[in-house]
Amino acid sequence: MAELGRVTWPPGPIATDRLLLRPPEARDRAAFVELYTSPDVGTYAGGARSREAVERALPAAPQGRPGHFVIDVDGAMVGIVQLERRDVDYEVRQAAGNVDLGYLLLPEAWGRGYATEACDAALSWLAGALPGEAVVLVTQSANAPSMRLAARLGFVEVERFEAYDAEQWFGRWTPPTATG
Repeated sequence: MAELGRVTWPPGPIATDRLLLRPPEARDRAAFVELYTSPDVGTYAGGARSREAVERALPAAPQGRPGHFVIDVDGAMVGIVQLERRDVDYEVRQAAGNVDLGYLLLPEAWGRGYATEACDAALSWLAGALPGEAVVLVTQSANAPSMRLAARLGFVEVERFEAYDAEQWFGRWTPPTATG
């Protein structure tokens, strides 16, 4: 995947009312394994991975990349949010070359508004780091919670298309402009 661009990384932790967005740490490894192997989390994200494969592939201290944040609640990882510029040859051509918003939360963190709060904070960070940069989001149209989140965040539908044997929703978010 391509880098976000010239951004200071990692930024200082980003605090919201209830969350802390921060780079991953060694203590997050078990939560990453749970996140990537959860059948519930994998429902709309290509399915759960095998525990053995994740354990083998994940370093002892998970590495952070620009735009990738751990969602921390009271000192524990509950998910991730990431803003990543997709390569121009990315398999979902609609997202190719754009900054793409992605997020995954552990099932016990669902339904509490953490995804909205974390994604909103990440988008605000990006708007300051790369002013004027639009962001795209791709999700299965059958993923009702993700569709509601996209609307709450201000993403506007651009198109729907078929990929991964399901209808996909493609939306775009444009940062608010400063008023003088």
